[in-house]
Amino acid sequence: MPDKQTIIGRFAPSPTGPLHLGSLYTALASFLQARSQQGRWLLRLDDLDTPRNRPGSVASILNTLDTLSLHWDGEVVYQSQQLSVYQDILNQLIQNQYLYRCDCSRKLLASDSYSGRCRNLNISPDTPHALRIKTGIREIAFDDYLQGPINEQLNGPHSDFIVKRKDGIIAYQFAVVIDDYLQQVNEIVRGCDLLTSTPKQIYLQQLLGYPTPRYLHVPVIIDHDGYKLSKQTLATAVDTSIPSAVIFGLLVLLKQQPPLELKAASVGELLAWGISHWNPAALRNQQSLAIV
Repeated sequence: MPDKQTIIGRFAPSPTGPLHLGSLYTALASFLQARSQQGRWLLRLDDLDTPRNRPGSVASILNTLDTLSLHWDGEVVYQSQQLSVYQDILNQLIQNQYLYRCDCSRKLLASDSYSGRCRNLNISPDTPHALRIKTGIREIAFDDYLQGPINEQLNGPHSDFIVKRKDGIIAYQFAVVIDDYLQQVNEIVRGCDLLTSTPKQIYLQQLLGYPTPRYLHVPVIIDHDGYKLSKQTLATAVDTSIPSAVIFGLLVLLKQQPPLELKAASVGELLAWGISHWNPAALRNQQSLAIV
């Protein structure tokens, strides 16, 4: 019999500030999912969107994860060190006529969703432009372990999406597919806010001949006003002065029902309990969870 495939998961924050509760919630979920299957858990810094990166964020992220004993396997990978790889693959797609230049302004796109305007315009390379990938009318279907069957037509606002922005920055949709393939990631745990991105990424995987990982989209944490915790909503950094309290609280948020006596346990004991009792199905069919 062949050996069982090793599960490889990852956590891929952007260095736009310190980790807030929503970030750590996803980090712990992906950590427990990988470790409960004796898998590897990788760390990648999605640092391509340079205007949003903040000084000191990388050190803060690494320190927070280390303080909470969320230790990753191997070296940290930085997207900014992969630019030549992305460009080589873009060049192949250009050569195979899968990409085209788009000079639509933000104002034009804000007033209406992209309609395929630039697909047949043959815009000059000297004109400031983004690169779009041709999708046509295509249905993408996949079965998310937590959110169930997903079907999306890659047409209308989802068609011909951008893979390289007009400012020269590689688009998230494109980079993440390349990164996950190169790191052999085969199971992705992330927030439901990225669920609508998944069909686009699966389309790219199919086009490039990459395997499609298994997806688990966990509910996002929302505040008392119903907004997702994020840098944009001024979510604050998690106080890690008592690491065990943070881990216990996250296990509760993840609906793992840790016994109250574990409140006095160490971080190592809490993580060991979380790994051995991990039940992702407790989060099934939920797209958001409110802080209580």
